[in-house]
Amino acid sequence: MTMSDGEADNLRSTFPSYMAEGERLYLCGEFSKAIQSFSNALHLQSGDKNCLVARSKCYLKMGDLEKSLEDAEASLQNDPTFCKGILQKAETLYTMGDFEFALVFYHRGYKLRPDREFKVGIQKAQEAINNSVGSPSSIKLENKGDLSFLSKQAESKKAQQKHPPVKHLLSSTKHEIKRKGSLKSEKTIRQLLGELYVDKEYLEKLLLDEDLIKGTIKSGLTVEELIMTGINYLDTRSNFWRQQKPIYARERDRKLMQEKWLRDRKRSPSQTAHYILKSLEDIDMLLTSGSAEGSLQKAEKVLKKVLEWNQDEVPNKDELVGNLYSCIGNAQIELGQMVAALQSHRKDLEIAKEHDLPDAKSRALDNIGRVFARVGKFQQAIDTWEEKIPLAKTTLEKTWLFHEIGRCYLELDQAWQAQSYGEKSQQYAEEEGDLEWQLNASVLVAQAQVKLRDFESAVNNFEKALERAKLVHNNEAQQAIISALDDANKGIIEELKKTNYREILREKAERQDISSQMEFSGASEKETRRGREEQERVVKQWERELESEREATEDEEGSKQRLLRVEEQDGSSSGLTSSKMMLGDTPSTSQMMRRESREIYRRISEDSTQPTLDDISQNQEKPSETAMEERLEKTEEDESKSETI
Repeated sequence: MTMSDGEADNLRSTFPSYMAEGERLYLCGEFSKAIQSFSNALHLQSGDKNCLVARSKCYLKMGDLEKSLEDAEASLQNDPTFCKGILQKAETLYTMGDFEFALVFYHRGYKLRPDREFKVGIQKAQEAINNSVGSPSSIKLENKGDLSFLSKQAESKKAQQKHPPVKHLLSSTKHEIKRKGSLKSEKTIRQLLGELYVDKEYLEKLLLDEDLIKGTIKSGLTVEELIMTGINYLDTRSNFWRQQKPIYARERDRKLMQEKWLRDRKRSPSQTAHYILKSLEDIDMLLTSGSAEGSLQKAEKVLKKVLEWNQDEVPNKDELVGNLYSCIGNAQIELGQMVAALQSHRKDLEIAKEHDLPDAKSRALDNIGRVFARVGKFQQAIDTWEEKIPLAKTTLEKTWLFHEIGRCYLELDQAWQAQSYGEKSQQYAEEEGDLEWQLNASVLVAQAQVKLRDFESAVNNFEKALERAKLVHNNEAQQAIISALDDANKGIIEELKKTNYREILREKAERQDISSQMEFSGASEKETRRGREEQERVVKQWERELESEREATEDEEGSKQRLLRVEEQDGSSSGLTSSKMMLGDTPSTSQMMRRESREIYRRISEDSTQPTLDDISQNQEKPSETAMEERLEKTEEDESKSETI
């Protein structure tokens, strides 16, 4: 397929863009469009070996084996050691049925780069060759002639003459489509195609409908071309399957299987037991070596065979069937088939309960809990494993069981239960002396204590776990524990900060209370002082009034004495009478003044309400009242004397 310079100039994209587009279309199953994109890329960058291999894959998917082989060989022209090109050529040769040459190129690529693809290719090519040729033990050569082969060849030629090609049905098409492969006998084709033979018959019947085959579909392809594409594909596959495993090889295998089945039926009990034990060992070995798919296939095969045996041949058939279901479930867990694994383990549990097999029941509960834990249903896992606790026998089994239950509680943020089960696991691990489980249990307890914010205990358990990790030389665990220890120490520091902050707040509150009390007491002292000062001021004012009264009284007495002296000198009776009248008025005036002052003092003392003020006033009133009484008595004596005079 070539392109002119003008057509090459019309390509509007770049080589990487066409490559990316082709790969995307290949993944989407649009192989014809992907071929066009890869072809455009090759026009921009001719001879690119990666692009040639990619286009070869598309041709191989479409069944165009010749073009696929051409591109694969073209990718090896400049670099014969190009591994992708070697692999693609080997795959194409294998699909074409040339298993010997395919095996050669698989081996060549495996020597250059021992990848898994080459290893698988070697295995399938060898298997195809063995199926075609057969093992030496299965072939018996007889020293006599056999003309049946020639007669079969003659019959096949007659059959081909009776069933001519269907080219006359394609005379109306624009592009004549040749049917690939030769027609085989109907019996052979039926055996090769199996269930697809019905589809082939249906497509051939559609070709007889002339109105239908003239129609077209959206892409412009006629219905006739579409039907012929399907028929050619089935013919190609039948040729491939015939070469991969011929009919005579199938019949030989069927006879060998029948003979093997008859031999198995006649096995002695010891042979049966040996077969069962060997099969269980193989199943377990495949699973532990990482071949879960092989373990599953082996277990299903053995289960099918055991179910065909009767109870006499296998006395413990029920227990064996449950064990095989357990093996199947374990392989399904590793393959991620959790629903199927749960069903298998539940079958194991049903058989154990039905036939009262405590060990099998413990095993089934163990595996069911594992499935629940894998899918995140931790509460169901806890319920299942707690049902298993009474069935646990060994110390190591209890260690594992309590650890897993505690781990599930930790996932559910139920730290108290996680710590409790972790401590039980830790105890049994120490009894067993298993350092690995001591490490796991200590880490679990420490993690639970971190969630409980018991950082000091968590640090102690992390330190124990770190010692165990050093003893078992687990560097990854050491790094993880050191990181967890740092986090726990940070938690302790944060708790201390929070504690100090609380103490600071409490001290601040206490200081505020003390200051408020001091302010209150200071206010009360100010009020007391203010009341005391007010009382002292009143008392001083009262004393000043008394002093002014005393001075007025003394002035009156002096004036009276002067008047008396004047009257004595004058000897006037009228003057004496008037002076007596004046003296008689004077006592009444002084008595009124004394009464008013006493009323004022009494009113002031009654208005005082503060207890401290009362105490102060009582201490100050006593001397002042005594002085006042003395003064009043003296004044009264003076007045009585004057009246007498």
